[in-house]
Amino acid sequence: MSAIIFAILAGLCWGVGEIFTKKALNSGQVGPMTVLLVRTLVTLPLAAAAYAVSMHLWKWEKPGWVATATPPVWLMLTLGSGLLAGFAGVFFFYLGLASPGGDISRIRPIAFALSPATAVLLGWAMLGEGMTARKALACILIITGIIMLTGGEPPPAPQKS
Repeated sequence: MSAIIFAILAGLCWGVGEIFTKKALNSGQVGPMTVLLVRTLVTLPLAAAAYAVSMHLWKWEKPGWVATATPPVWLMLTLGSGLLAGFAGVFFFYLGLASPGGDISRIRPIAFALSPATAVLLGWAMLGEGMTARKALACILIITGIIMLTGGEPPPAPQKS
């Protein structure tokens, strides 16, 4: 059950946090790469502290992993987690938010609903996870929902006061 609670908390944090991000971008005082840099600078020390607690207090991490991890694991960590999920996804998301028509009510559902659909399909194709009619239907409904929620002309931009 804790995995579901953690997922809910992650979604709530991202949902609320990105509202502040969009408001900061709408202020005209910062651009998307400033947002990306601040996010990274704030995240790094917190991630290091969480890692230290996880390694030394909770003993969740593998001691000596830096020396023992194989090249394929390093590749998956650096390209998958670091480059694609950690940088590129956030990079393109913030570029989308800062672009004309980048309403958070359109950009966020596209980015964050395609993510689970992609995970289900790649989990099935690459990790051997089960594919059921229910999962396939859910992916179709996700894509349909994105089209319904974000399709058509973007609403007019709100007037700044």
